[in-house]
Amino acid sequence: MIRHIVMWNLRGNTLGEKAEAALLLKKVFEELNGEVPGLRRLEIGIDISRTDYACDVVLYSEFDSREALDNYAFHPAHLRAKAMVGDLRIARHQVDYPVSGRL
Repeated sequence: MIRHIVMWNLRGNTLGEKAEAALLLKKVFEELNGEVPGLRRLEIGIDISRTDYACDVVLYSEFDSREALDNYAFHPAHLRAKAMVGDLRIARHQVDYPVSGRL
């Protein structure tokens, strides 16, 4: 199994604008559950700490294999989700790692 973690900082001049962007991102990406082969689980968390070094949103997902994760990157549903929220972000960070410790 592979875990795929993505964190974003979002555009917005006010907390309200950032909150609206976060909710849209959450809705769009959580709709991928059940749409992508090999995607076991996907959830979106919205930061509540509001510390200056925190990211605004995190995506936590699990895939059956590295191949499933690679296929997710080009799956039409994922590409649509990325296109819908692409302008919302100002920074993106990612970590992918095998749960078993093997690649």
